[in-house]
Amino acid sequence: MALDPDRWFVIVPNMLGNGLSTSPSNAPVPHDGPSFPPIRVRDNVEAQYRLVTEHFGIRTLSLVLGWSMGAGQTYQWAVSHPEMVQRILPFCGSPRTAPHNQVFLDSLRAALMAAVGFDGGRYTVPPAQGLRAFARIYAGWGFSQAFYLEEEWRRLGNTSLEDFVVDFWEGFFLDGRDPNNLLTMLDTWWHGDVGATPGAGSTEEALASIRATAIVMPAEKDLYFPPEDEAWAVSHMRDGTELRVIPGVWGHFAGGGKNPFDTAFIDAAVAELLARPSGI
Repeated sequence: MALDPDRWFVIVPNMLGNGLSTSPSNAPVPHDGPSFPPIRVRDNVEAQYRLVTEHFGIRTLSLVLGWSMGAGQTYQWAVSHPEMVQRILPFCGSPRTAPHNQVFLDSLRAALMAAVGFDGGRYTVPPAQGLRAFARIYAGWGFSQAFYLEEEWRRLGNTSLEDFVVDFWEGFFLDGRDPNNLLTMLDTWWHGDVGATPGAGSTEEALASIRATAIVMPAEKDLYFPPEDEAWAVSHMRDGTELRVIPGVWGHFAGGGKNPFDTAFIDAAVAELLARPSGI
């Protein structure tokens, strides 16, 4: 594929709070569990910046890209370090979390925190009831209405709608994930906005400051990050920034690597972008 590690030096960092990087589930007392500090997208990007510059000694990035919250970090990289980022390709994500998206996130938070056994985040055993409710809410958002109407879940090997929800969604969140980790990432997502960057002034001004050559790729039926939201973002970016919509019914998970057509569509854009002159 276009991100060929025989050709490119590829860095894939873990997010703060995701259970693999520093997180509520592995932080030492007194910063563990619900006492873990709030994390913003900028915190992730600045930690990555230090990794790239101080550890690897890299001063220019040929491309920054990512899916979902990774797309939010992509925008933040281009705003925080415009002199360093040559190209960006955010897919199925946004520079600012929309109010409708925040309503969805609030419902997830409420379901998890209301679960029997959550105990204000000081549980001894993760509350499976809350995680199951969390998964069921996600199931109505991660894929589009058309995905369910056309029974596209059968392509993932499921034999019924309930089988899909249990296998894919409950399986996703009941795999040992820590609720406090999920709440930390949820909070990061909720507060996402490149306009909060020191000195930016506003989201519009932050977007206008991006110098990188860019292809912005929303999915046609993404319920979190609809194409019209990203069209608004592109309208405030430099001339020549391209909006390229991923067609189809897979919604947000067009970027999740499960549908070969969507993956090939994104990969073709990556290859094309890497062949273009950089914006800096």
